[in-house]
Amino acid sequence: MSERIQRVMVITAHPDDSEFGAGGTVAKLTREGKIVTYCILTNGNKGSIDRTMTPERLAQIREEEQKNAARVLGVDLVEFLGFPDGELEDTRHTRMGVSRAIRRHRPDLVICQNPHRTKNLGASHRDHRTAAGIALDCVYPLARDHMAFPELMEQGLEPHKVKEVHMMWWDTPDVIVDITETIDLKIKALQCHASQFKDFPAVEKRIRDRNAELGKPHGLAYAETFERIVIER
Repeated sequence: MSERIQRVMVITAHPDDSEFGAGGTVAKLTREGKIVTYCILTNGNKGSIDRTMTPERLAQIREEEQKNAARVLGVDLVEFLGFPDGELEDTRHTRMGVSRAIRRHRPDLVICQNPHRTKNLGASHRDHRTAAGIALDCVYPLARDHMAFPELMEQGLEPHKVKEVHMMWWDTPDVIVDITETIDLKIKALQCHASQFKDFPAVEKRIRDRNAELGKPHGLAYAETFERIVIER
């Protein structure tokens, strides 16, 4: 990772999204001494097939699971915005929440999800696409411009310019991260999200197979891949 990147924010829709899409990369960044924070937009309170579960209890469980997973990867802080799972909307309120987080933590690099629908319906969940669109709009121009969200200036949150964005991307990526040495930490972090898995060994196999598939064209045992956007202005 470039020396100009010292602070990283991972912005995702749900607890566990950061680990699925970028867990190996996050572990690598923290090993390099980068300061990584998470911004999780929804509370994940719909993600259960347990008919005895309640949304209120699930939200608490998933917040604790996310904190534990972040700790495994060396993440400095997790900020939960708490919007309802499955109902994330691109509104002034959500954009201000993400802009507030960017101005507060002042990342050089933002890692986010993909705003486009793909054949992988799990990866292109509606909340994922919405969260990605919000993140990109906040990076440019909302977190950067002093007249956007005057409430934030009143709170002492000065504008901040992000240097670049890495979107989780699998088709023709231009950033390939070798996670061979951190794949085990990625798996260990994902295992923290116990409420989401009935058969974790099957999930582990799927994750290893997928990251191996992403790495193979580049001569790597395991990789995570991204599309890079450099913010010029």
